[in-house]
Amino acid sequence: MPEWFVVELLVILAAGLAASVVCRRIGVSSIVGYLGMGAVLGSGAFNFVGNDQHEVELLREAGVFLLLFTVGLEFSISELRSLAWRLPVGGTAQMLLVAVPAVFFGRWLGIDWPGSVMLAAAASFSSTVLVFKTLTELGEASTPHGRRMIGILLFQDVALVPLLLVVPLLTADASHGPRELLLLVISSVAFIAAVMLLRLALASWVVPKLTGYRSPDLVVLLTIVVLGVATLGASAAGLPPALGAFAAGLCFGGNRWSPQIDALVLPFRETFAVVFFVGLGLLIDIRLLWETPLTLLGLTVTTIVVKAIAAAVAVRMIGLKGKAAVGVGLGLAHVGEFAFVLGEVARSAGLIEPADYGRFALVAFLSLLVTPPLLKLGLRMTAYGDDLAESPAPSSEQGLLERAVVIGAGPVGKQVASYLETRGVSVSMLDRSPVNLYPFSQAGMHTAAGDAADPAVLAAANADAAQLIVVCVSSDEAAQRIVKQAKRLNPASRMLVRCRFETNVRRFVELGANFVVSEEQQAYSKLIGELEAGRT
Repeated sequence: MPEWFVVELLVILAAGLAASVVCRRIGVSSIVGYLGMGAVLGSGAFNFVGNDQHEVELLREAGVFLLLFTVGLEFSISELRSLAWRLPVGGTAQMLLVAVPAVFFGRWLGIDWPGSVMLAAAASFSSTVLVFKTLTELGEASTPHGRRMIGILLFQDVALVPLLLVVPLLTADASHGPRELLLLVISSVAFIAAVMLLRLALASWVVPKLTGYRSPDLVVLLTIVVLGVATLGASAAGLPPALGAFAAGLCFGGNRWSPQIDALVLPFRETFAVVFFVGLGLLIDIRLLWETPLTLLGLTVTTIVVKAIAAAVAVRMIGLKGKAAVGVGLGLAHVGEFAFVLGEVARSAGLIEPADYGRFALVAFLSLLVTPPLLKLGLRMTAYGDDLAESPAPSSEQGLLERAVVIGAGPVGKQVASYLETRGVSVSMLDRSPVNLYPFSQAGMHTAAGDAADPAVLAAANADAAQLIVVCVSSDEAAQRIVKQAKRLNPASRMLVRCRFETNVRRFVELGANFVVSEEQQAYSKLIGELEAGRT
């Protein structure tokens, strides 16, 4: 490996670290920071890192693979079913209302048909990560407007797969005639069938056999092997290798190893995501900002306006009215991370010229810069909208306790979970360590690994739908962060907390805990009881 490549890789990672710290401090998406750092490091600015080097290109592709692998891993068919007809109707309307005018606009700018189609499709994506994180932090994921926003975003995630299948059809190699088209269709069907068989084999035979060894090493090795096989299989079938990465995640989704795999892959995913988005930023020619500022500003404003109108019309079609529909439109009026994934795959296949992709990436970057204030404004507008008629009754009004989440898989959490489960309650266990969760997943219990103060991890444990949340962690500081986020995510839930020190009880109550058990007070009560009984 060349020495210059190691140096440039360290520069990219260090820039990504600095960008992430700054973005967290000012409250914007890390993707904005990564792209901005890439633009600064690239040939359009200080030229610290070249954008045409083969090794950097390979790392960008690895980032795409891991991002799509985790999308497949977290893909939930049951969640899609719960959205019923709203998913295809709203999602299709939103994407078509953006893509159709964008195709003709691209042709007007002189971009050929394949490039215009792929750029228009990419422009129709919004950021699932950014919107979902904001909704969960504000406790609005289960509201009518929140469910519709999530439904449209999930449809976009699903639509990424057929759009990746379109890439070979638009390339020169796939335009020879009906024979090549027929072969590609047959290859696609055979690949899908192979993925379904592999998913069945993993869930019913391979994973149960290897689980008995209780080795994280086997989890990592099997994941890498399946990822490699699926990626090579897709390439051999004439399909985009990135589609194979998504299929590999889909193979593991829904079995007992899913939370463990997600926890083990997370560090690698974030590292390659930094390389991917910083690498994409290298393609942005930042000099265009002062060479053609009015053109870029006009393209960005046009993109935001078209996307806002498209999303507002789409949610209006699925039952949202008034200011709430406009607010949802503003919340989705940006270009999301999967736009870069689709655009990168199309650019690598030769469908998009690097210069055109650089301008598109710069417009998408500018739209992401204004996303936080637009999203907050949109969500404020939904509070005064006409969307309250469909609000579901709080789960506490349903009478019986049906769902609970226990956070902390230690001795106390284990006893609480067992007690609840014996009374017919559906229990989800959440803990930082996948190893601690292993016995619970073996028993068939739903588990999620990660930091419980992260709204996305809480949502993965179904805390947004739980009637009862029990916090049994050893640190009072960590428990306070968890209670704060859990109450934001699910204000209607009852919250039971175990804390160590009596002085922290009041703080837990202020954060929304319904009942707090202090170990210090319990120990004091037992000691006094023993003294009064004269047994000491």
